[in-house]
Amino acid sequence: MAKVRTQYVCSSCGHVESKWVGRCPACGEWNTLEEAAPAPTSASRTAASLSRPGVSAARLSEVETGNSDRLVTRIQEFNRVMGGGLIRDSLTILSSPPGCGKSSLALMIAEDLAEQGCKALYASGEESASQIKRRADRILNGVNDNLWILSDTSMNNVLRHIDAIDADFVVTDSIQTFVMDGVDSRPGSPTQTMQCAGELLHTAKDPARPRAIIMIGQMTKENELAGLRALEHMVDTVLLMDSSAGEEIRSLYCSKNRFGSTGEMGFFSMTESGLVSIDNPSAYFMTKRETGETVSGSALTVVREGSRPIIVEIESLVSRSFTPYPTRIGESLKRDQLNTLVSILEQRADITLFDKNVILKTTGGLRLSENAVSLCVIMSIVSSVFHKGIAGDTLFIADVGLTGELKKVPSLESRVKEADRMGFQRVFVAKDAVLRTHESLHIQVIRCKTVKQVIAVAFSS
Repeated sequence: MAKVRTQYVCSSCGHVESKWVGRCPACGEWNTLEEAAPAPTSASRTAASLSRPGVSAARLSEVETGNSDRLVTRIQEFNRVMGGGLIRDSLTILSSPPGCGKSSLALMIAEDLAEQGCKALYASGEESASQIKRRADRILNGVNDNLWILSDTSMNNVLRHIDAIDADFVVTDSIQTFVMDGVDSRPGSPTQTMQCAGELLHTAKDPARPRAIIMIGQMTKENELAGLRALEHMVDTVLLMDSSAGEEIRSLYCSKNRFGSTGEMGFFSMTESGLVSIDNPSAYFMTKRETGETVSGSALTVVREGSRPIIVEIESLVSRSFTPYPTRIGESLKRDQLNTLVSILEQRADITLFDKNVILKTTGGLRLSENAVSLCVIMSIVSSVFHKGIAGDTLFIADVGLTGELKKVPSLESRVKEADRMGFQRVFVAKDAVLRTHESLHIQVIRCKTVKQVIAVAFSS
C-alpha cells in the first residue's frame, strides 16, 4: 500500500510544501504553514468529475436576468452596498474585527427576509442556540417563524438542514468553525475552510434551487480576511465592516461585487438595541448649530463614499507650542498629508505655523481618503488661527497643489448638487472647475485660483 504524504499549505498565500518550515518560501510569512490533507490523485479527480451530473451549455443570449432575482431587504444601507439587494444564487462573505457587529447584521438580514416570506437558516459554529436567541430578543422587534437556528460545526449537517427546510437564505457564522466529514484537517485550516466554502458555492449556484448565502469570515490581527486569498476569489461579494476605536459608527464596505459597483459604503450606528441604519449620513457627520452661529476651526466639505456624496465637518485646533517640535495630529487624515497642507499654508498664504500645534479630526470619526478635502482642511486650520468662524452655509471643495493653486476634483457636479439639496448657500471651487448644471442650482458657486484668494473672500466680512 502506497504511503500517503502529508502536505503543508501556507494560510497566507496558498503555497504548498512537502514538509513543515517556519517561514513560507513564497510570501516570506512566519508560522503560516499548516498541515493539510493530500491532494487527490488524477485518477480520483477524473472519477469524481465523471460521477457528477452534467450541466448543459446554454446560449448567452438566452440566459434570463432581472431584478426579480434579488432579495431586497428593508435595511437601506445594506441594499446600497450590495447594489440593490442580495442575488438569489450568490455567495457572499462578510468579515470584520471582533465586536464590530457582523453577526448582528447577518441576524437582522435573516429576520428581515423571514418577515417577507423567505425561509432563512442561521447556522452558527461559535454560539449556542440560546445565545443567538438572547441576541435576537435584544436587537429584533420579534422573531418570525420562517427563521431557523442551527448550532453545529458539521457542514454536512448544515447542508442537510438547508435541503430539509428548503431555505431561501442561509448564514454560516463563521465559515472557519465548520468541518466536512472525510476531510482530515482541523477546523479553520485552509483545506477545511475551502472545502466547506466550495460545498456552499455548489448549494448557492444550484440552477434547480438557487439560494443566497452569506458566510461570516474571521479576521486576522492585520485586519485581513483569515484564510487563503482563493476564498475571496471564490465568492461573488466581499463585505468588510469597520469601526474607529471608541466610536459607535460602523461602516460597511464592498471590495468585490459581481452584481454591482465596488467601493460602495454604508453606515450604521451601534446602539444598545443593535445596528441602526444611517440613511442620511450628511446630517450625521455635521454638528447641528443655531442659524448664524459660527465656531472657529470648523469647515465643511463634500466627500464621496462609493457613488454617494456626503457632507462632512472638519475640525481643527491650532495652539501655541512650547516645545521645539510642534505636534501634528490628524485623527482622520494621514500625518504626511496634514504636514504637506501646513507647509502650503506657511509658504503660499503667509500664515506662520512653525511654532503651533495643529490637531485635526472629523465629526463622527470619518476617515478622509481623497484630495478633494484639502481646501477644507486648510480653511479649518486658518479659521482656528484667526479665531474667526466660517459661515455654516459655506463649503469648500477643491484640491490644493504645492503652488497654492486650487485643482479640480472628480465628481464635482454630484458634490455640489448634494450641497444644494441640503440647503447650503455658497461653495468654493477651483477656477477651472467644470459645472454643467451651474445655472439650475440655487447655491452660489465661487471660483478661486489660489488658497490666498479663498482666505481673502471667505473672511472678507
